[in-house]
Parts: sequence; C-alpha cells; structure tokens
Amino acid sequence: MSERDDASRPPARVRVTAPRAGSAAASARLTAQAGAEAPTSDITGVYVRSLIRSQLRLGVVMAVGFVAATAVFVLAIALAPAPVLDETFVAGVPLSWLLLGVGVYPLAITVGGLYVRAAARNEARYRSLAEDE
Repeated sequence: MSERDDASRPPARVRVTAPRAGSAAASARLTAQAGAEAPTSDITGVYVRSLIRSQLRLGVVMAVGFVAATAVFVLAIALAPAPVLDETFVAGVPLSWLLLGVGVYPLAITVGGLYVRAAARNEARYRSLAEDE
C-alpha cells in the first residue's frame, strides 16, 4: 500500500468504554469525586441544603406568581367589554391582541428582576453565614 491509499481511507474505529464498576480505577475516581463535593463540616452542609431549599422555594413562588398574574391579565382582557377592545385598532391591530402580545413582557421582566434580586439576597445571606463559621 502506498501513502495515497492510507490517506484516502477513514481512520479505524475505536471503541471507548468506561471502566467496570468494580475496578480500582472506577472506585478511585468515585472516591475522589465524592471527596471534592462533600462539605467540609456538617454545618456547611446544613447551610448549603438551606440555600438550595430557599432558592427552590423562591423559584416555585415566582413561577406560580407569574402564571397567576398572567391569568389575571388574560381574564381582565377577556372580561372587558368587547366593543372597546375589539373595535379599537392601533397600527391595524386590535387593542386586545396588542395587550396580549406586548403587555405580558413587562410582567415577565418585572418577575425576572424580582427573582434575581431575591436570589442574590439569599446567596448573600448564605455567604455571610458561611464566612462567620
């Protein structure tokens, strides 16, 4: 075979597998990973779990609040007198469509901003607790 024949062929396939679960390499890697992720003390673990719970609670509350506020916004538009919203046009678009299409964005931005501020406050509390230790 010449060099031209070798260059035109695709490279041979290689099968890559993970080490078996009982092998020394696998158990050494798992031990190293567990040691890297384990908190240095019990109180640090409590603080981290508390932060995770508070961030989860905040996320759920914000999501439910956003869905509820959006539902109220949609219901208010649906229950408004039809002639007012359907017969009023802005740039050729009915006012009800414009409110639904554009009116939800300020609500989403506000909820997002409130979430970021509250999440930063939670993390600042965690840092202050962790530094005091």
